[in-house]
Amino acid sequence: MSESNPNASVEQIGASEPAACCVDRTRRSLLLTALASCTCLAAIEPAAADDEQPGANERPQKADVLVRAEGDKAGEVIRADDLTLGGPPVRAWPKDPKSSVVRNGSRLNEVVLVKLDPNELDDATRARASDGIVCYSIICSHAGCPITAWVKQEQGDKNVLKCLCHNSEYDPRQNAQVVFGPAPRRLAALPVTVADGAITVAAPFIGKVGVQQGG
Repeated sequence: MSESNPNASVEQIGASEPAACCVDRTRRSLLLTALASCTCLAAIEPAAADDEQPGANERPQKADVLVRAEGDKAGEVIRADDLTLGGPPVRAWPKDPKSSVVRNGSRLNEVVLVKLDPNELDDATRARASDGIVCYSIICSHAGCPITAWVKQEQGDKNVLKCLCHNSEYDPRQNAQVVFGPAPRRLAALPVTVADGAITVAAPFIGKVGVQQGG
């Protein structure tokens, strides 16, 4: 597979420290930062939590609200009007609205939201979106690194979700199918809806989250 275009325009999803496993030093100026705790070799391990609350490790549940995963507004509920058409994407955790437990006990629960033109979505994607808002697991299906870039696709002119570990690209308009790179399959999708302005989980993950282990 060819190297990515060094002149491509890249936009960061989030703002954390770079992970050593995901950095190609020859292209450092193009790389967007990954999760500080990311290790591609431990992609299926849950995040550590010293004071983990009951339910924090559970996968997203129907009616969970989505809250910001980082930044000054970390923990705040994400509303539909917080998202800008065409990006940038927003990283999020599911939160149980009854217990107020944020399900951040496993890195496999982190997701990325992006708002797109509903007319650009295929039928399967539109069925689990809300007014163009789509939601996917942030964990790449290749080596388990987090998706950290919103960039013009290698073979086209639309922005796609990109993992900078090994340059896999996913088209969020087409069910997050792989459009470039070594990833073996699409990202897991999390159906969403909007309730009282807040983005909420409509159903559990569709598809395998993270790396598929061999049998």
